[in-house]
Parts: sequence; C-alpha cells; structure tokens
Amino acid sequence: MKKPELLAPAGNMEKLKMALLYGADAVYLGGKAFGLRAFGGNFTNEELQEAVDFAHKLGKKIYVTVNIFPHNSDIAKLPVYLTFLNEIKVDAILVADFGVFTLAKEYAPDVELHISTQANNTNWAAVNAWAELGARRVVLAREMSLEEIKEIREKCSVELEMFVHGAMCISYSGRCLMSNYLTGRDANRGSCAQPCRWNYALVEEKRPGQYFPVLEDERGTYIFNSKDMCLLPYLPDVIASGVDSLKIEGRMKSVHYAASVVKAYREAIDSYFAAPEQFEVKKEWVEELDKVSHRAYTTGFYYGRPTEKDQIYGTSSYTQTSDFVGLVLDYDEKTGFATVEQRNNMKVGQEIEIFQPHLAGYRQILQEMYNDEGEAIQVAPHPQQIVKIRMDKPVEPYGILRRDIV
Repeated sequence: MKKPELLAPAGNMEKLKMALLYGADAVYLGGKAFGLRAFGGNFTNEELQEAVDFAHKLGKKIYVTVNIFPHNSDIAKLPVYLTFLNEIKVDAILVADFGVFTLAKEYAPDVELHISTQANNTNWAAVNAWAELGARRVVLAREMSLEEIKEIREKCSVELEMFVHGAMCISYSGRCLMSNYLTGRDANRGSCAQPCRWNYALVEEKRPGQYFPVLEDERGTYIFNSKDMCLLPYLPDVIASGVDSLKIEGRMKSVHYAASVVKAYREAIDSYFAAPEQFEVKKEWVEELDKVSHRAYTTGFYYGRPTEKDQIYGTSSYTQTSDFVGLVLDYDEKTGFATVEQRNNMKVGQEIEIFQPHLAGYRQILQEMYNDEGEAIQVAPHPQQIVKIRMDKPVEPYGILRRDIV
C-alpha cells in the first residue's frame, strides 16, 4: 500500500517552513494574484523562488494555486505569471478554470497540473476527462463519501487528493456567491469576506429594526456555520480509499496551527504504515488538534450527508486549549539558554510546554528570562520581543513554546 502524501497549507514563508519542518511532504500556497486567499499573506515572486529552493533542499514539493475563476482582465496577466512559475520549477499548479488550464499547458509546460476542489469533481467520468486532457492530479470535492471516492479510485488512474482537516465551506465546493452579494468581495476571485460566519436573525418586511431569532436563542443564530473537518481518528478508512494525497485546509490559519496539525497527522500516518494491524489513535494526537484554534470537529460528507449536528448555531467562536507564546530561534548547548521570539504574554513562573519538529517535547516552569540587553525580566510585554530563556532540556530552532489556557 502506497503511503499518501501529507499536504499542508502555507499562507506565508514562516508557515511554509513550519509545515515542512514539522512533517508535511508538500505545501500549497498562493502568489499575490490568481489564488483564492487574497488575505492569506501570500508570496511575492521573490518569495516563491525562495519557497521552491527551501522545499527542494528538503526533498519536498511546492504547489501554487492559480484557481480563481478569472475575468478577461485576469486572463491578460496570466501568461507572464505562468511562465515565471515554470522557470522557478514549482512542482504543480492548481487550477479550477478550463481557460487557465489551457494557458498553463502552454506557458508552464514543465509543471504538473492539479485540478482544484473548486472544479467540484464528484464523479469518475469528470476525473478521467481531466486526466485525458493532461491533468496529473484531481482534488476531489468535499461533498463526497468515502465509498464514492473508492469507486473513483477503482475507475481512474490519475492521482487523487482529498481534504482531511480544516474549515468547511457553506457553498458547494467553495464556490460562494454570498460574499460578492453582501460585500462586493468576490470569493471566486480570492476575496471572500466569510459572511457564512456572521450572526443572522429574521426581519419581517413591515417591522424594520425588529430582529427575531431564527431559533429560540436571544443571540440570534449562525445558520451557515459548519463545524471543522477532522479525519485523523478515521485514518485507516481514509488510506483504504486509495487517495494519493491528504490535504489540510488553512492558509489563513496560524503558525501554531500549521505546526501542530501537520505533526499530529504526520505521526498518525507513519504509525499506521509502521504497523497497520496494530494501529490505534493516540490520545496525544487528538489533544494536539484541540490545542490549536478550531471549531468543533465533524467528518463532513465522508460517512453520510451532514445534518444539524454538523452545524454550530450558537456562536462563530473558535476554541483551543493552548496558546502559542514563543518561537525558538536558536539554542546554546553550553549555557542551556534559548533565544526566543515572543508571540504572546510570557512571564516568569508560568508552566510552558515545548513542542518541536524533531526533538521530544516536554514541560517546564519558566524560571529565568533576559531581554536583549542581558537584564533579568519577569515578563516579555512587547510583541515579538527577543528574549533569552533558560531551558531544562535542549530545544531546536522552530520549536514552539506554549502555555495551557486555564
């Protein structure tokens, strides 16, 4: 059985490095145009070159999203960009529009073409049609069961990719019209305002200003607000479906999210392939997924059509059990001090957890902390302040310091 690729989101360079160092085989990201996450940070052309170089040195891959539904003004600018992606040797381009697909074949002939989930591929005939046109991989729509995916696998030889973790969209295959209608920001050209997460109430035509809850709740209701997807506990079923790539959603999520979710899935996948018959879902993997900001989890469409149990009607808030407080920049083995960039409130006396790409994690009380002038401090109050902290055990660059949320 072939081990599937673990594919992670990368909204910016820091998230890209964290995802790859914590175990992703590949990352998907967007340039400053033509992707569906206009507010996700994204990469300049220079950063795209740096990203490719960084990933390839690790033996890993870069997939670039060019998956908007373009208008004529967008098409005019695409050839230069596609040529650039071909020149810097990205590993694949994700597209949803047939016109973009055709241009990519012409202007990026050396790059694999992957068909985005926005193309809503839900059947084997569509998948095979894309393959015959030259697509190397098809990203399957979220609106499918695992049994349907198995049937596609049996009837198609092209690579298949499926989502296993992250936010669910109210609109079919992510093709939203609400954002454009309510705010003028076109979700299909990368500018979604996420109106599906807003608080809604009912207003009667002749009673302006009187708001009636859609449900009996004084807060109104979030009628479009889905739970987040999480398939880690069902990994054997996912692998048995025969897909080639397991995709994590979240280019706009945090560095903490990128590291934690990727490492949990990395360890779970490796554990399964080390001993499939003895595979068990470890408590620490599930706890790790709870530590990052998320909504309650669901299996989406994979085991049947979603019901009201897969929605959240009372709030659009996220939950998490841990706060990211510092990022390790360096470690001095002789002195036992780590150089840390502060990311949240950090003070002497707190218990912190150290979470790392390769070394084992551990907990300790933060007992000594110094500013960049060598002065002992009790608290690191300034955003991204550089401090030195005495560590009980060795740490490594890109290690995360975090504290429990009480």
